[in-house]
Amino acid sequence: MAAGNEPGAWVPKSVPVQVAHELHNAGHRYLDVRTVEEFNAGHVEGAINIPYMFRVGAGMKKNPNFLEEVSAQLGQDDEIIIGCQIGKRSLMAATDLSSAGFTGVTDIAGGFSAWLQSGLPLA
Repeated sequence: MAAGNEPGAWVPKSVPVQVAHELHNAGHRYLDVRTVEEFNAGHVEGAINIPYMFRVGAGMKKNPNFLEEVSAQLGQDDEIIIGCQIGKRSLMAATDLSSAGFTGVTDIAGGFSAWLQSGLPLA
């Protein structure tokens, strides 16, 4: 979604976790952008894991192949909900994907933590 009339400025929509759950049940693909370790510790059923960032030492580094890895598994017109642990990485990933031409991107506000706190189903 373009923000205002600024060309090239993309601000993906962000929805509460209950809405994300309904979208997932309706057939939206769930893209989990947490690290592999976070994903393996628990995730939403049917989620695709493509890390947006990797742990490097005490910090994080952006996955340089993120867009290519997503493009290999999802189409630019697919309806995609994106989640991370608390919502920061997923919003950055959603922004990058929207800017790259993905049209059906929705960020999950609060991320996987909110999903857990809401008692929603896991794999």
